[in-house]
Amino acid sequence: MKFLDQVKIYIKAGNGGDGSPSFRREKFIEYGGPDGGDGGKGGSVILKAERNLNTLIDFRYQQHHKAKRGNNGAGQNRTGKSGDDLILKVPLGTQVFEEDNKTLIFDFIKIGEEFVAAAGGKGGLGNTRFKSSTNRAPRKFTKGTRGEEFTIWLQLKTIADVGIIGLPNAGKSSLLAAITNANPKIANYEFTTLNPNLGVASYDDKEVTIADIPGLVEGAHKGTGLGIQFLKHIERCKSLLHMIDITNDDIKKSYNQVKKELKSYSSKLAKKRELIVLNKTDLIDDKEMKKIEKNLKKITKSEIITISTIKKRYISKIKAKLVGYAS
Repeated sequence: MKFLDQVKIYIKAGNGGDGSPSFRREKFIEYGGPDGGDGGKGGSVILKAERNLNTLIDFRYQQHHKAKRGNNGAGQNRTGKSGDDLILKVPLGTQVFEEDNKTLIFDFIKIGEEFVAAAGGKGGLGNTRFKSSTNRAPRKFTKGTRGEEFTIWLQLKTIADVGIIGLPNAGKSSLLAAITNANPKIANYEFTTLNPNLGVASYDDKEVTIADIPGLVEGAHKGTGLGIQFLKHIERCKSLLHMIDITNDDIKKSYNQVKKELKSYSSKLAKKRELIVLNKTDLIDDKEMKKIEKNLKKITKSEIITISTIKKRYISKIKAKLVGYAS
């Protein structure tokens, strides 16, 4: 399924049905009087957060959404049928913006949460409503009101406990595949991951949701590589897992490069709690590894651990750490 995290759609609620100006006309019954019923209410357009969705791709091919209108009232005081509401399912973490794509209207943070994006029009009143002691045969009735219509933007911000960041080809997807039920694409070249991936890691009867975003290269905040458009998917994360390939020529530079891109996107993102993971430790000797770890501690106060994603004994180790960072 193609990943889509932003889309512009048009929504139109149903109009209300018109009231009826009917009069009772039956043989042998004089002075029948008014018997026009009210019009039905128009259907509303409702957005609802769904657990099993993780993309807005459904709105890519259908961008106009209209709810049913209410039926008109009828004689014998019959009220018109209300129009059915149109329920549009969106992924958890979706934000609703006005047409300017800047003014936030609603933010879905709970499963099953609903938001009336466009309210249906009210039904008109039949002439029975206007009957009084001084007006026994009113011909007055009202038409239904128009349903609301808007152009809105939907933006998806993934909700996860921990977000995995790092340079391309650092082993982020391999780690996600090793500790969760996710099946991201893994290959020995940069930018294998083109879209954020989600996975759930279980440890000690606890679950941790993990988001893996595409790698950040120098100048990503200016659009280099895949840019920083996917960083919004870890804005809600409680903590970050910063993965570094220990075979890089300059570990300090690699670390500072990613931190710089985070700060360029959002100062809040750069201040999140961080766990540094030095990956591919099986490719260097212990002496060299300790030297690298010592140098890195001079520039960061974050906790540092070393792993090799190809060895199963590291899986429990990293899961235990992530449970702590997710709480």
